[in-house]
Amino acid sequence: MRLALLALLAGCPSSHTPSGDGGDVGPDAFRPSLGAHWHGDGVDFRLASTRATRIELSLYAAPTGAAPVLSTPMTRGDDGVWSARVESGELPETIYYGYRVWGPNWDFDAAWQPGSTAGWITDVDTMGNRMNPNKLVFDPYGLELSHDPTTPTQPSGQPYSTGNNRAIDSGPVAPKSIVLREEAPDPGTKPPRALADEIIYEVHLRGLTQADPAAGACAGTYAGAATRAAYLADLGITAVEFLPVHETQNDRNDVEASTKGDNYWGYSTLSFFAPDRRYACDRSPGGPTREFREMVKTFHAHGIEVYIDVVYNHTAEGGGGSLLSWRGIDNAGYYQLDRAGTGFTNSNGVGADLAGDKPLVEGIVLDSLRYWTDTLGVDGYRFDLAPVLGNTCGPSCFKFSPDGLPLAIARELGDRAKLIAEPWAVTNGGYQVGKFPAPWTEWNDKFRDTIRQAQNQTGVTPGWLANRMSGSPDLFKHDGRTPDAGISYLVSHDGFTLHDLYACNGSNNAQAWPAGPSDGGTNDNKSWDHGGDMAARRTAVRTGLALQLLAAGVPMITGGDELGRSTRCNNNPYNLDSPVSWLDWSKQDPALWTFAQRLFAFRTAHAALRPTRWRSSSEVTWLDGFAGVAAGGYMDDATKAVLAWKLDGAAFGDIAAAIYVAYNRGAAGVTVTLPAPPAGLAWYRSADTGPGLEPNNFAAAGSEYRMQQAQYGLGARSLAIFVAR
Repeated sequence: MRLALLALLAGCPSSHTPSGDGGDVGPDAFRPSLGAHWHGDGVDFRLASTRATRIELSLYAAPTGAAPVLSTPMTRGDDGVWSARVESGELPETIYYGYRVWGPNWDFDAAWQPGSTAGWITDVDTMGNRMNPNKLVFDPYGLELSHDPTTPTQPSGQPYSTGNNRAIDSGPVAPKSIVLREEAPDPGTKPPRALADEIIYEVHLRGLTQADPAAGACAGTYAGAATRAAYLADLGITAVEFLPVHETQNDRNDVEASTKGDNYWGYSTLSFFAPDRRYACDRSPGGPTREFREMVKTFHAHGIEVYIDVVYNHTAEGGGGSLLSWRGIDNAGYYQLDRAGTGFTNSNGVGADLAGDKPLVEGIVLDSLRYWTDTLGVDGYRFDLAPVLGNTCGPSCFKFSPDGLPLAIARELGDRAKLIAEPWAVTNGGYQVGKFPAPWTEWNDKFRDTIRQAQNQTGVTPGWLANRMSGSPDLFKHDGRTPDAGISYLVSHDGFTLHDLYACNGSNNAQAWPAGPSDGGTNDNKSWDHGGDMAARRTAVRTGLALQLLAAGVPMITGGDELGRSTRCNNNPYNLDSPVSWLDWSKQDPALWTFAQRLFAFRTAHAALRPTRWRSSSEVTWLDGFAGVAAGGYMDDATKAVLAWKLDGAAFGDIAAAIYVAYNRGAAGVTVTLPAPPAGLAWYRSADTGPGLEPNNFAAAGSEYRMQQAQYGLGARSLAIFVAR
């Protein structure tokens, strides 16, 4: 049964099946075999559940408040897939649909009608079955959803719960899947760029333009985000990474100026196929899908790849008794149950784990990735709490294996999409940095913490720093992996902004709206307010950015880093759908923006900074800053403030024969000695992050300063870059 179901779930492209918006998908698009398929003369509905005993399809002409226009039983195939066909003459103009499911815990009784308990045995049996025909569930493969489970006019989650509420019919208020008929636009040609050449801009899609006057009436939407494509290209960004855009519960975020129950970040997925309607300027059926693809096409036209953050480790059904979709269709087939079968394993911290080792989950994850890649045009993915997908232990335990779903994803998508793991989970054994198979890339928290500690604290040896700047070979130099296996980041959505990293000693999450309150957040920020010294803070921001872009690996900044964005020391603003979380385009920092733009251009211009293989000892020389080689004793001494290095540009086909970097993390300025440049060449200073050159800390290409002597005064906690030519 497992092999048969997996074969079915694999899906296949077909020239006659509809695309994300319906119509002819063409040879490169993908539609899974499950879901609703519009064929012009009717719709085929297909739903997988090996444990259901009866499933009824209900069609609606409106998303809420109406009785179904048609209810019909589905037929179960030997492969565990239920199907029904509805001819075009029986279909409403806009097709909303859902399913009612019976199973071993709720027998079918001909006397049953919505709102009755006829046939009920138990809410959950020892095999984990939780079927309840009073709960209209939406299609896990639905391409769009009509609305969220709770809305401003329907704030209660009671209709979806069981127990004392098992007899409440959720049909009138439940989200419905939507059958889409219109032909989808082409998402454009994907930029052919290696991962090592990327500069990633992580940003919330709504937050990017919600406060942007230039986005007009479409602020905070896919169409609004597209208006910033030219800006990001000018900045030097090569890939924009959006926080989750899968449909999530956020319709009530704007109900009142507070944070209670709000979900801004979106790490609680309602549908693995549907673009979030709230991020669409056109929210009519089909509008979110068309608008998302048009946005992707616009970014592609500007040479920018589009990544999305995906949450496949749990769903918005949480860990309780709510029946929205997966849990009401085949709870034991989708979720990792506890040993009793009546509860769940939770390795993600917020709800029941999806079971990546079960065929239903493997199928829907792979199909979702294929759809967003091949039909909607997405170029890469960041997987939230990715080790949960590789849990092979079973009920109530955790053991990560890269050979399960992570390897299946790599084999299926690795040649046409970038795969980025958040390589930890909230459970013992969940920290798996460096353990994902090639060609996976991973968030490198060791880089983050080492650089933060080097800048804001003490105790970092030059050797540790050199290791991180080299791409962390201790983590990734195995099994054919290369330096671009690590994402070199200092900050992300999850924590302080770059500005706040150097302006806040600790978090302040209890403040009033719009900067709080938020719960949670780490206390280990490795941050420092520099005693309120504004010049020192600005130096730290520039130095931090420079260390990221000079390191081997793939750099990632967060949206607004180049603008000096602050969340007022709130380091966990997951629920702040407010001006504090949105980029404020009225507060520009021209000097910082210019520094960032020239720094990004410098990295793009110099191949030696973007190695796709590990550097040899002859290609990078670690120095003490005084023209001496940094030997073992020096590299192991955390009191040594200066670390310098010289890269052999010729070895990597660089436009510069050599690049020299000197970094002083000490509290006092020093005079460093530049090594001899290659024969017949001279050193030119490209950048100095200290306050002395502000606002011209990074020279425009071609206007670098020619060094007249080997000695150079390097300020406290600053960094200088030189090229030989």
